[in-house]
Amino acid sequence: MSTNAHVIFVKRPGVDGAPADDNFGFEECPFPPDPEPGEILIKTLYLSVDPALRCRMNEKTGADYLTPWKIGEEAGGFGGLGQVIKSADPEFSPGDILESQFGWPWVAYFKQRQNKQTPLRKLDTALLGGNLTLPLTVLGMIGLTSYLGVKEKGGIKLGHNQAMVVSGAAGACGSIAGQLGRLEGCTTVVGICGSVEKCKVLTEELGFDAAINYKTEDVKEKLAELCPCGVDVYFDNVGGEISNTVINQMNKDSNVILCGQIAVYNQDLPYPPPIPESIESRLKELNISRTRFLVLNYVEKFEESLKKLAELVLSGKLKVRETTMEGLENTGKAFVSMMNGGNIGKQLVHVADP
Repeated sequence: MSTNAHVIFVKRPGVDGAPADDNFGFEECPFPPDPEPGEILIKTLYLSVDPALRCRMNEKTGADYLTPWKIGEEAGGFGGLGQVIKSADPEFSPGDILESQFGWPWVAYFKQRQNKQTPLRKLDTALLGGNLTLPLTVLGMIGLTSYLGVKEKGGIKLGHNQAMVVSGAAGACGSIAGQLGRLEGCTTVVGICGSVEKCKVLTEELGFDAAINYKTEDVKEKLAELCPCGVDVYFDNVGGEISNTVINQMNKDSNVILCGQIAVYNQDLPYPPPIPESIESRLKELNISRTRFLVLNYVEKFEESLKKLAELVLSGKLKVRETTMEGLENTGKAFVSMMNGGNIGKQLVHVADP
């Protein structure tokens, strides 16, 4: 344990530029000294790679809760999973597996002390059934965002024959949200994604009624065919023209769950980005709810929601897909791949074994 390495942020993509592998670098860095009182030394096992990190590549993130990455300095994401190597904090012992949903650095070894901004949570691995990564997917912020988004913003009512559409449906949140929409009571669930393989996963593995490949099919025509009575719930992960098309087929008093806008993340815009006047008019005329959803506004519901999600996973009612890339040195590559639609389910990076 005398060597260490980390991912650094080398350069910005430029205004409206797409992320590329050469935006990131990988180099050795000093191994942390022994922890001082209150500190623990952590070995990174897995890293979470998320679309919202694209905002951190700009000089201004457009979101008040995100700070930009600094050129030449260590990059970091939201979530990570690690193992305690040494501890000077009585709360943790060597060998403990822990995770955090906020501020995990992209580095092999690092020291940290417990704090409210980036809290560390010790995991009971026996409850995970051998799947250590669940806290980075369905039993973490991804699951909470999907679950609370559907529950708090979806307006789903049992027995009301509602149709739900999910864009970015084969991604981390979308793949879970569609399943939750069905469990909540939607009678038709349609996913929009970008490949034949993804469409098959949605319909053959995850229980979606249908899937639309936006790269080869006419989304407007297919939606009219699959949702002849209109759309009642839209879980929006992408924004842009796809979302405009869906909103134009939504019913009166329907609901947009505004989760992400990956289609416009490469543009230098505030979040949520502006939408065309015609869409704004339709939202107002039909009383379609479309307000920004931020899961951090529902912290008091996290514990109860995680228990429900765990029940659904353990019972087999909720399935989880992951795409894992090997090696800390490939974290930037994993991020770029995800931004280009290379993942099915949650994009992770496997750094080391316990």
